[in-house]
Amino acid sequence: MSDRNQPPQQQDPPGTSEEMDPRPRDRMTGYVGRGLFTGLRALITGGDSGIGRAVAVAFAKEGADIAIAYLNEHSDAERTAGLVRAEGRQCVLLPGDLAGGEHCRDVVEQTVRLLGGLEILVNNAATQWPVDSPEELTEDQWMHTFDVNIHSYFRVTAAALPHLRDGSVIINTGSVNGLRGNKSLIDYSATKGAIHAWTYAMAQALADRRIRVNCVAPGPVWTPLIPATFPPEKVEKFGLQVPFGEAAHPDDLAPSYVFLASNQLSGYYTGEVLAALGGETTPGG
Repeated sequence: MSDRNQPPQQQDPPGTSEEMDPRPRDRMTGYVGRGLFTGLRALITGGDSGIGRAVAVAFAKEGADIAIAYLNEHSDAERTAGLVRAEGRQCVLLPGDLAGGEHCRDVVEQTVRLLGGLEILVNNAATQWPVDSPEELTEDQWMHTFDVNIHSYFRVTAAALPHLRDGSVIINTGSVNGLRGNKSLIDYSATKGAIHAWTYAMAQALADRRIRVNCVAPGPVWTPLIPATFPPEKVEKFGLQVPFGEAAHPDDLAPSYVFLASNQLSGYYTGEVLAALGGETTPGG
């Protein structure tokens, strides 16, 4: 067994990084920035932990000031803010439920007011809840998953667009489950597939304004969402199915967001879904 695999465990949702065994690698230790984002401002939804935390720290190391929108995981959010501030950057914490339209608009307005502008938007917030059969999936769960996973992306982006300019960037977090589906994550898979298609469409719609829109679609990643939503026996096996034989850690994914957010590195990329799948070349194959 790889030393990156995990013992069986479970948490109450939404979960916290501090209680995970092993602790996820999500602090970008050893990552050296190049000043790619000096003077820029980034809003990251779901930025308190997991991929969002690693992206926030990486962006801060590149010189960006950060706003983090998150639900109620205050201890995780404060730790992320501390990591950002240790890099000499500002970090604004914006708790609240992104399933509601008013809060989606509010986080953008607060970001612009407190940081002075917005150039990079990372739509990353997500929820999931597995089911054993389609009959178990209720309409309430379906609607809530869509409100958090795709409607928040639409609403936050709609609020952000008046503030974005030539050279601004939007990055969405998709999933391998949006590429191939997952029989126990039916609603989650549907939202992630919608995110991929929405990325393609928005990239075309904003191309003439030179606002680039891309997506990162990870395979298994060791984040608080996993022990908070899967039973212990599934947690223990999480990630073993990919050719690499282990789940990614958030630090493995954050450089992809840096790449897509940097006009210097990826200025001719828009409408891309960058799939980080641990060796899978044909999802579902």
